[in-house]
Amino acid sequence: MELGLNLLMSAASDAGGACQPEVFVSHFRYHTMHTLKRIALGLAVFCAAGSLLAQEVDPVLMQRKLKFEKSVTKQISLDYLLYLPKGYQKDKTYPTILFLHGAGERGSDVNKVAVHGPPKLVKAGQEFPFIIVSPQCPEGQVWSVEALNLLLDEIEKDYRVDQTRVYLTGLSMGGYGTWALGLAYPERFAAMAPICGGGESITYLLNKRDKVRGPMIKDMPIWVFHGAKDPTVPLAESERMVEMLKKGGNKTIKLTVYPEAQHDSWTETYNNPELFEWFLKHKREK
Repeated sequence: MELGLNLLMSAASDAGGACQPEVFVSHFRYHTMHTLKRIALGLAVFCAAGSLLAQEVDPVLMQRKLKFEKSVTKQISLDYLLYLPKGYQKDKTYPTILFLHGAGERGSDVNKVAVHGPPKLVKAGQEFPFIIVSPQCPEGQVWSVEALNLLLDEIEKDYRVDQTRVYLTGLSMGGYGTWALGLAYPERFAAMAPICGGGESITYLLNKRDKVRGPMIKDMPIWVFHGAKDPTVPLAESERMVEMLKKGGNKTIKLTVYPEAQHDSWTETYNNPELFEWFLKHKREK
């Protein structure tokens, strides 16, 4: 408040005299635009200070209780590769895999997504009984749980997805994305297979307490893969997540460690038909 008054007094002084009302009005008509701006600024500061001071101090907290609120419009966009099983028909549903690539395949060239994993196998001519969705993470970003969840909504709306048999897997950065998405929305997946990744403990600990999602995480089949000699993402990242879920009561989680593998533990994993056979053994309860 004092700042606002001071600015007004200063403006009056610039106008050429003491702060007498008739003098101020007389000189105001001939003063410069600079003075007008200073008056406007003073009034703005005066009003803002008055608004803040109007919030009473809580006698217990000895602090003012305020609220920040702002509307934000956000556009979400993901390029992706889509594989439909041979003989795809609209009168039946299909098990579906959501595959998340690693950091090296980020960008705007969706062809890069087929460098590793299931889309690489499809490109080489291998056939699958699954719908396979392989999104591309934009350059400079990491996997967004929000974006992936919305993409899955769109896929389930547009294609014949068996929603009781949706499987989640990813490698490296995609392994981290697999943990993040799977633990945030366990109700969406029948099983998941994170490869050479890791997860945020807080996501698990918070959802573990949820009356609906907690039991789903506890019962979700999870198969984790990692290379013992991984110099990029330490084996301890996977071990920590596996141990945490075991302590939480998940009896189906298992860890496969390749003794000689470094960071690339995904090639051997995806080349093994056993992983895809394991997926098909699991079906989520509606």
